[in-house]
Amino acid sequence: MIHLPASVRVYLATSPCDMRRGFDGLHALVTGTMQLDAFGGHLFVFANRRRDRVKILYWDRDGFAVWAKRLEQGTYAMPFSEDSEARREITAGELGALLSGIDLGAAQRRKRYERKGAEAA
Repeated sequence: MIHLPASVRVYLATSPCDMRRGFDGLHALVTGTMQLDAFGGHLFVFANRRRDRVKILYWDRDGFAVWAKRLEQGTYAMPFSEDSEARREITAGELGALLSGIDLGAAQRRKRYERKGAEAA
């Protein structure tokens, strides 16, 4: 289980990434393709076309850090899409499930309370 502060968001790239990319290449994808600020302390998740490798880029107070994993067998159920959506926001729990091999598309979310934006005031 991954324990992250509630303020940390997780963004998933919805298209495959070249896993040869390092810090600068992944940072360019975050700012250029995903249109997000990479210095916010959030997690940015990338996978390759075969879906057997994952890299997570994040800003760690004084520099970028990259977490990487290569599966020896099997694949991740990455929800790649062909539409114009460059990113998808997921929860830390969904990231943990994704890294554990659970298909988020087949998983069913139970109803929970969700505070509406207009009612929040």
